[in-house]
Amino acid sequence: MTGHIYRDVILEQHVRLFWGAMGAEFLFMDDNARPHRANIVDECLQSEDITRMDWPAYSPDMIPIEHVWDMLDRRIAARQPPPTCLLEL
Repeated sequence: MTGHIYRDVILEQHVRLFWGAMGAEFLFMDDNARPHRANIVDECLQSEDITRMDWPAYSPDMIPIEHVWDMLDRRIAARQPPPTCLLEL
């Protein structure tokens, strides 16, 4: 997908409708993919006064389940004596 296609298909045909229905409360979120951040897309959003949510680039630190797995690993490793079989876990 290119920035032009993203603008013409997604922004013009879909996002604009939702923005019109919600008005000033509308906050647009994308995932920082290259087509979403093209200059032509930025210009389109600015010309329509559509506010884009600040969204960090993809980062493993932003995936909540990774923190859960880390916590579980630490708790298992801290058990004394360490578990020796599946039933002890």
